[in-house]
Amino acid sequence: MEAFAPGSVTALFAPTEGDGKSLGVSMAVEDGVVADVAPADESRVAVAGERVDFEPVELLLSDLGVDAAVDLAPGIPLGCGFGASGAATLATALAANERFDLGLSRQEMLYAAHEAEVTAGTGLGDVFIQERGGLVMDDGTGLRRFDPAETVAYESYGGIDTAEALGDEALMSRVTDVGTRLIRDLPADPSLSQVLGQGWTFAREIGLPTDDVRSAVAAVEDAGGTATMAMVGQTVFAVGDDDARSVLDHETRVASEGARLL
Repeated sequence: MEAFAPGSVTALFAPTEGDGKSLGVSMAVEDGVVADVAPADESRVAVAGERVDFEPVELLLSDLGVDAAVDLAPGIPLGCGFGASGAATLATALAANERFDLGLSRQEMLYAAHEAEVTAGTGLGDVFIQERGGLVMDDGTGLRRFDPAETVAYESYGGIDTAEALGDEALMSRVTDVGTRLIRDLPADPSLSQVLGQGWTFAREIGLPTDDVRSAVAAVEDAGGTATMAMVGQTVFAVGDDDARSVLDHETRVASEGARLL
């Protein structure tokens, strides 16, 4: 049984107290992860056929009480800020529910994937974006969803250990303070360009951009576009005209549809 979940890119975020969620602005992207789930004597996870340790998926299977072989086919870079672990975990939840006839509601599958991600330290809320699709904003006054049509360019320069970043108390204190302020400064109906611009202010104020990221963002801005880095990864994503987008190697769009069975 196969299921797909889109990747997601977060421009800025701020953890909230005690619930494993966060304020933020994120977008689901059309590229994502396919999970193929089959019964097995013991659970195992593979990426493109090669067995790996993949903690959130393993935790999910244990929580669901099933033994399964899960083969993940990623269409997004792993560990680079595209929410690949969340997409893999959510897609696995949908496929496992169907394959093992677990009878879980979509909400129950969503929260099972979320709990596995939080416990593994690989994400704070990616699955909520990936389940819905679109550009999703939560500034504390309620969740809002938009469907921007712009093409989004991106390029990855490497990963940042999400668990390490989320476990860095000094960094997360800056993230909470800066993120809360900047998220609430956005208009109620922000354009994608406004989101990315505010995201770049956020990234610089919390001190995450590497030299590669700074150079790429500067090149996009010189060409008339707007860019920022993914949270959390050395991936730059941008909007603008053809010249601005051509600075980066890849293109995608905001996904209008969320996770689903194939």
